[in-house]
Amino acid sequence: MFRSHLDPQEGLLLVENRESRMSTSIHMFFVPFDLAVFWISGDFKVVDKTIARSWHPAYLPKESAKFTLELHPDRFSEYEIGDRIEISDV
Repeated sequence: MFRSHLDPQEGLLLVENRESRMSTSIHMFFVPFDLAVFWISGDFKVVDKTIARSWHPAYLPKESAKFTLELHPDRFSEYEIGDRIEISDV
């Protein structure tokens, strides 16, 4: 929130204590740009994805997730529902 833009190589990974639809919901208030959003289960499977539009009230995944990955919208095609991803420290 409150950033003016997101560079294509930047992103944010949000981590919850448990899998949930509500805990991994997001809002786009005070976000003046769109985001590619991927919801990822505890076993690292992409369970949902969307282009989150700026200033939209709320987005919830279709299935419970543990991780929410927010990337530049140009990266939307990088992951598909059902893909398994690897998350490592960088």
